[in-house]
Amino acid sequence: MAPRANWKGFLRLSLVTCPVALYPATSESEKISFNQLNRQTGHRIKYLKVDSDTGEEVANEDIVKAYALDKETFVEVSNEELEEVALESTRTIDIDEFVEKSEIDPR
Repeated sequence: MAPRANWKGFLRLSLVTCPVALYPATSESEKISFNQLNRQTGHRIKYLKVDSDTGEEVANEDIVKAYALDKETFVEVSNEELEEVALESTRTIDIDEFVEKSEIDPR
């Protein structure tokens, strides 16, 4: 499967515009993933989300995001609040300077 671009945009130099795409340096096909098993039974291990104080399992719909002010104090943050502060993505690359080709690492 061909790699998918992480970002697509345009490089604009005065009156000349060139399409640009950034691709990851590695592919998913090169990665190996493992399952964790119980040595005695051979069964797969699963992770449960549990309340740290009660030890009871917590449903996904009851889990919220929060920022820790200290070890005891948390501020709940909603998805809407995170969207409001998200940086706006642009499709523009700003060129600060040009360098000689020999100065660029070929990797």
